[in-house]
Amino acid sequence: MQTLFINKLQFTPLQGTGVLLKGGEWLIKDSTADDTFIREEFTEEQQMVLDMCRQFVLTEVHPVIDRIDKMEPGLMRSLLTKAGGQGLMSASFPEEYGGLGKDSITSTIITEGLGDGFSFSVSISAHSGIGTLPIYYFGTEEQKQKYIPKLASGEWIGAYGLTEPDSGSDALGAKTTAQLSGDGKYYLLNGQKCWITNGGFADIYTVFAKVDGDKFTGFIVERGFEGFTQGPEEHKMGIKGSSTVQLYFQDCKVPVENVLGEIGKGHLIAFNILNIGRLKLCAATTQGAKSALNMSVEYAINREQFKTSIANFGAIKDKLANMAIDVWSCESALYRAVAWIEDKRAGLEAGGKSHTEALLGAAEEYAIECAILKVYGSELLDFVADEGVQIHGGNGFSDEYLISKVYRDSRINRIYEGTNEINRLLILDMTLKRAMKGRLDLMNSAMAVSKELMSIPDFNNDDEGLYSEQKKYITNFKKAILMVAGAAVQKLMMNIDKEQEVLMHIADMAIDTYVAESSLLRLMKLTEKNGEKNVSLQKDIVESFIYDAADRINKNGKDALNAFADGDELRIMHIGLKRFTKVQPFNSKTAKRRIADKLIEDKQYAF
Repeated sequence: MQTLFINKLQFTPLQGTGVLLKGGEWLIKDSTADDTFIREEFTEEQQMVLDMCRQFVLTEVHPVIDRIDKMEPGLMRSLLTKAGGQGLMSASFPEEYGGLGKDSITSTIITEGLGDGFSFSVSISAHSGIGTLPIYYFGTEEQKQKYIPKLASGEWIGAYGLTEPDSGSDALGAKTTAQLSGDGKYYLLNGQKCWITNGGFADIYTVFAKVDGDKFTGFIVERGFEGFTQGPEEHKMGIKGSSTVQLYFQDCKVPVENVLGEIGKGHLIAFNILNIGRLKLCAATTQGAKSALNMSVEYAINREQFKTSIANFGAIKDKLANMAIDVWSCESALYRAVAWIEDKRAGLEAGGKSHTEALLGAAEEYAIECAILKVYGSELLDFVADEGVQIHGGNGFSDEYLISKVYRDSRINRIYEGTNEINRLLILDMTLKRAMKGRLDLMNSAMAVSKELMSIPDFNNDDEGLYSEQKKYITNFKKAILMVAGAAVQKLMMNIDKEQEVLMHIADMAIDTYVAESSLLRLMKLTEKNGEKNVSLQKDIVESFIYDAADRINKNGKDALNAFADGDELRIMHIGLKRFTKVQPFNSKTAKRRIADKLIEDKQYAF
């Protein structure tokens, strides 16, 4: 195998994409194709990195999948070290810490490229993300110099200890304590952590404990510290090859210089690290979904029933097309947000922020989009895996076929990095809080929609250009969200946080709308670059997604409204919702057959 090293490549700096929206601002402002980054704009070097990652997974990981799942001693560690040697762990870090100083898009490309490595993907993501980034973002200069170079190279492996038996989503409810020793040289940690990925063989752990019983604080704990032990490997439903153990601390002596960040400010570490982790999870699940789709296409072509390939059956084509539509849409949403984060980081650095401050600021700015991507990406992989098993039929239930492993391994993604329920609640919670702080002007936009509800509908479309109809649909979807969310805030006021069902319905409306708009913008940009005749299948994808999303948005809107409104108010808003989610009749069957036929012709995901 010819080995490519990332540090041999020369990268063209990412160019700004034009008008940069604030996080969440897509809901109230229009975007243009020119201001949208799409994966077709990867540089030649970025494509080489993606190809290198794919080569690594296909040649180094897939051939030993069974050995990984049996947890062959030292195997996972050796693979991580080999990946580190090829620069796959160090892309995000500056050169002074042994990194390669690459941009956010390149870092995301690496995560995507390694995303279908099953348990290996989980281990390397945990190491490169939550296992390393807390020290880089919040560590002192001495801590960074000591730990980051070895973590970036793969010489040391990192892990992250936040979850406890009684505190999962309620991370700040942790019971692990830290007390300063009598001589003032150590903090003595007491407690336990659970579900620690890489825990069985990691060298460095970011662990959270409460100083003096109430000051939630981060600590850097090294393997071998006195009073630090670990439990046996957990037996899990999926990702069986990833090390998952409990950690135990009994007067564990952590030097005071290993406090991470400020005493009592551990929540800033815990919550900020999750933003990029959520986005990266979407990147990994996107590649996982592509891989599962490819398995399904290949099986459908080769499997014969009733004297013909099952790929010829309309029911199978419908499944394959829906899988491809959602994969393409997820790609569109992912790289649109990644480019925003990269442009924001560059802008903050240009304004005088340090690299770490800029990275954290950019991730926080687009925390809403990161939550959207986490939900959509994890549910995309679950959907594709489930349909893949169905296409495989009885064979899909057999361990002899890899799709069964995809199915088992995919399930965890909806749980970690914040459950999808928590992320749905965060989407609206963060949006409303930004509106209250003046960061988003939702009030005027919601009032404009409310005023429009009481006026005579205008069915004319002043925009007669290409895709004008689809753009109008997206605009109306946003109005539907503003109408429902505005009414919910007005009616429920301070009790809105207790109406979680309503919040999740509105979040689902937002997810569908953000993904639909991202897909349309990608199509528009591809049309500008390649011409309308050369994007007919992509147009099928976008129109199919929007057509199906309209019904989902309508249903979620109705369910939310029905939960808090009644009488004439409810009747008027139902009429408005119907108006805002109305789309023209569309022959989705024929469009999806064209999409499926392309998959079958190319024998793989072809878009």
